[in-house]
Amino acid sequence: MSSTSFHRLTLSLLVLPPLFLTLYLLASFPRPPTVPIIHTSLAHLPTSSPSWNVYPEDFYTGGAYANLPLGRACTSLVVLIHGLSIPAIIWKEVAPVLASRGYRVLLYDLYGRGYSDAPQVTYDTTLHTTQLALLMQHIKWDNAFIVGLSMVNTSSYVDMPLISDCEQGGGIATAFSVHFPHLVNGKVALVASAGIMESSDLSRTTKFMSSPLVQTVSALPPFQQYMRLLANTSESSDPCEINPIQEIVRLQSAHLPHYNAAVASCLRDGPIRGLHLAFQTLARSSNRVLLIHGTADKTVPYKYASKIRNLVPHADLVTISDGGHDITETHASEVNAALLHFLADEYTYKPRK
Repeated sequence: MSSTSFHRLTLSLLVLPPLFLTLYLLASFPRPPTVPIIHTSLAHLPTSSPSWNVYPEDFYTGGAYANLPLGRACTSLVVLIHGLSIPAIIWKEVAPVLASRGYRVLLYDLYGRGYSDAPQVTYDTTLHTTQLALLMQHIKWDNAFIVGLSMVNTSSYVDMPLISDCEQGGGIATAFSVHFPHLVNGKVALVASAGIMESSDLSRTTKFMSSPLVQTVSALPPFQQYMRLLANTSESSDPCEINPIQEIVRLQSAHLPHYNAAVASCLRDGPIRGLHLAFQTLARSSNRVLLIHGTADKTVPYKYASKIRNLVPHADLVTISDGGHDITETHASEVNAALLHFLADEYTYKPRK
């Protein structure tokens, strides 16, 4: 055999198998879809779990599992959407105030957080907006005012498998108003809103801890057992010392099997980034828009309030001086005053200066 023929044979053996394999993979028909695995929520934890003391089903007065709708007819309906890692308990300084002023408030936990089970799927924008649309259909709400919140847990859980430092309630509210405009009753409020964050504003730790590799390791039974043991041994003996907001993040991370994966998927695939077109579409709608943002927000920096306002020029912006990312806790009176003014029937838009 000549040297040229040998080289051709060698080249063929090196090139053709990968080529045929690639063609096969491209031409093969996909496997049939399967029903996603559903992981459990706080509702399935034993009664001995401290979560029942920190965030019970009746945390909000009158709140519990019920056949809805209940109560008297009301046209002032408000949906409150929480953020990435903390369930509806985050609204504890806001929801009672709205209810006391005659608003009928819908509080719910996003998939994978709190009392909502966690489907093993990609936690993208469509999943979150569809969840709210189905919920409103279930309780027979034709439309409502939509309020989306970013709230955070950043500093206390370096020992947890995921550190969450930005949240998505504002992004969900924006996308929801675009995906389901008929379900929005003319007003959208965004508190410390994410949605157009740049990857450079996410810490390296967050990017690493939300990676598929880390989440695969953290989902292994030995690691899960270690996290539960760590959570149980770090509990405070004095109930007065427990911060319910921080505690519920710790308990979810340790005891809910898919919580960390759900949060990680939200960071990578959810309504944290890339919603520029949604904000532009919101600007072209007839909805009135309110932005509330603190100047000292290190999680979703204040610059994003200006960037969102550039995309939605008619939005009102309420700036909270020295307010961080947890303004619904630290500046609750100012947030409530802004929301009540915005949601009132007599609200009038003040032209941008």
